[in-house]
Amino acid sequence: MPLVSLHDLPPRGALLGLDPGSKTIGVAGCDANRLISTALETIVRGKKLAPSLDRIFALYDQRQSVGLVMGLPVNMDGSEGPRAQSARSVVANIIARRDIPVALWDERLSTAGATRALLEADTSRARREEVIDKVAAAWILQGAIDRLHAAR
Repeated sequence: MPLVSLHDLPPRGALLGLDPGSKTIGVAGCDANRLISTALETIVRGKKLAPSLDRIFALYDQRQSVGLVMGLPVNMDGSEGPRAQSARSVVANIIARRDIPVALWDERLSTAGATRALLEADTSRARREEVIDKVAAAWILQGAIDRLHAAR
């Protein structure tokens, strides 16, 4: 299945949200009714992407997901740089390995928003570093499911 628009994801069912980074991939999930996203885990990326994809697919199957929302790290001016190209490369690898719908979501300010939420929760610096990627993935997925609900 090729890359799809957010509104072309299956209308019901759980989704996974991904926050791709050079060293880690944050993963979040939502329920089948798509009400709230939850930070799940941070996958440490090694030299090869395959083990990270194995873990993503294991979570996808375990949660009976019907699609993925991948954060696309675009620049503030809307242009795409090396980080966006890297995220698109991960998407291409996901789609090449498995026929599942993947939608891109503009993740500008997702890490800033997740950091702000963690600071407001009085989370220690060490704990923030430990959870920021999966919290950012939850931020990305929540934005996408909120948009889907608003479109209905």
